[in-house]
Amino acid sequence: MGEILAFVLYFVAMLSIGLFFFIKSRSKNEAEYFLGGRGMGPWVTAMSAQASDMSAWLLMGLPGSILAFGLGQAWIGIGLALGTIANWIFVAARLRRFSKAANDSITFPQYLSNRFVTKNPALQIICAVIFLVCFTVYVASAFVAGTTVFTSVFPKLDPNTARLIFAVIIIIYTFLGGFKAVCWTDFFQGILMLVALLAVPVVIVLTKDISAAAITDITVGETTYGFTANPFAADWKEIVSGLAWGLGYFGMPHIIVRFMSIKKASMAKKSAIVAIIWVVISLTATIFVAYFGRMLIGQQLLENSAQSTVFIELSRMLFPSFIAGILLAAIIAASMSTADSQLLVASSSFTSDIYKPVFRKNASDKEVLWVGRIVVLLVSVVAYFIASSKGEGANVIMNLVENAWAGFGAAFGPVVLLSLYWKRFTYAGAVAGIVSGGATVVLWIAFLSKSTGIYELFPGFIVCLVFSVVVSLLTKAPSKEVTDLFEKATDKNFDD
Repeated sequence: MGEILAFVLYFVAMLSIGLFFFIKSRSKNEAEYFLGGRGMGPWVTAMSAQASDMSAWLLMGLPGSILAFGLGQAWIGIGLALGTIANWIFVAARLRRFSKAANDSITFPQYLSNRFVTKNPALQIICAVIFLVCFTVYVASAFVAGTTVFTSVFPKLDPNTARLIFAVIIIIYTFLGGFKAVCWTDFFQGILMLVALLAVPVVIVLTKDISAAAITDITVGETTYGFTANPFAADWKEIVSGLAWGLGYFGMPHIIVRFMSIKKASMAKKSAIVAIIWVVISLTATIFVAYFGRMLIGQQLLENSAQSTVFIELSRMLFPSFIAGILLAAIIAASMSTADSQLLVASSSFTSDIYKPVFRKNASDKEVLWVGRIVVLLVSVVAYFIASSKGEGANVIMNLVENAWAGFGAAFGPVVLLSLYWKRFTYAGAVAGIVSGGATVVLWIAFLSKSTGIYELFPGFIVCLVFSVVVSLLTKAPSKEVTDLFEKATDKNFDD
């Protein structure tokens, strides 16, 4: 009963935030709905960026993988931590200034087009279509994770009903409140995730005798699960692939859009400090959750192929039902904070980069805003049916999420960095980079992923970088209008 009460209170709070911002900003324009009017403070920006980044993978996928296979899997977390740090240091403040200088762009594809001062909508449309497809898959994966937690808390609840409840709640507060509702819910959800991740290992250290516990092999049937306690003993391919995950951050639209929304570029420094501390503590705590979980309940989890539920089972074992319910709500928070952000980015890309420039150039702000809300609903419906697939379908979704991260990172990461730091970068170079990086990921997955053991993001990122630079050097140099925009945006006093 305590778990149920905690869940109900949590969802009431999230819906209340969405209703509050709908009432407060219902007369605002698309910039307000999709980017919060560029008025987000440093704390909300930081927590929202990190919460939208770390989905339920942080509390289920990563600890489950470490529990089963050892600390070699932690290299993904290390790569993500390094990527987060680099993203905040090298991209955040600079992208805030560039997006403002580039005709006050409110979406990432819009920024790329405005950065090169072109009216050619081709790049915007290509990016928006990629976003729409990939984010629909991402949202579907969040629905799968949310359903898992719901059916764990409510065992008698039908999975389809659980998935529907989860989807409806996300749709309501994203549909109503827009970017501000998403950011503020992410802010509270980020705090909840951090508290939950810290609570479990701290209580274990204080209450359990783990000094004599050893990480031993666990045998289930004919399979033996060894545990690599030394991460540096991992295979070099595992290390390279784990670190490559960090490269993806430079091209993640739902994360870098937070940089565009911050009130002033100078505030990015404070946001960076908050975000970096959050991600380092969270990822470290996740590793300890897996490590202690292997000691205490590893055998029973692996016997039931339930290693991804290690956080759920430890929470129930260590805390009273109401507190456990709050901690389990952290998993829902992780899923929701990622899904809502991706819904909004997919919606904003369609409305601002396809609908308005291609179909309705004279569309009013009110019309664009409501089209955006309808797209939120449509993407959610498609994602719901994808997440409802039976059998191997769910596994396919999770694999596609990994591939989508590689696709975003390889196609857009180098382009973002070059657009911010290289004055000679051209529109043709950006198009060549996006196409070559994305194509490399697809080809690598199809022909080389299994044989090489290297995560497709790494070669895709390199190919995108090379094509972007080479094509830019082979094509006509940017016009004075483009270089003037670059000079304006690189002035550290601009927009502060």
